[in-house]
Amino acid sequence: MSADQKSIGELLAATVPMVRTLNLEYLETTPEKAVLALPDQSEYRNHVGGPHAGAMFTLGESASGAIVLAAFGDQLSRAVPLPVTAEIAFKKIALGPVTATARLGRPIAEVVAELDGGDRPEFPVSVAIQREDGAVTGEMTVIWTLRPHG
Repeated sequence: MSADQKSIGELLAATVPMVRTLNLEYLETTPEKAVLALPDQSEYRNHVGGPHAGAMFTLGESASGAIVLAAFGDQLSRAVPLPVTAEIAFKKIALGPVTATARLGRPIAEVVAELDGGDRPEFPVSVAIQREDGAVTGEMTVIWTLRPHG
């Protein structure tokens, strides 16, 4: 685990209570990819024994936030990252621990150029949620913005 990866995970665990509540684990956090894990916890299971849809949504949204911080953390002095919309599709039954892998949908430089131009850029983050056997159990898209301060 790199220092940056650890600091992003520690920052989010310290500032986002749901990260602590669900015991989310930061496995990888870079500007190219963020991977978070949701351990199998009986108190967060649904009626079929897998992770509750709300827990999987939180996992996916948290992975999207981690990659946004990794990619645009150097812009925090002039803009705040905010989710605009989020959609999730449940593809297969998830059982046991699951991971969420997030990837940016636009190049970092392109988003920063819009911010430099005085715009409020929006950009998608795609997230794949998988169970241990590799099957994709959910797909999520979160549209984020960088809202300039002031």
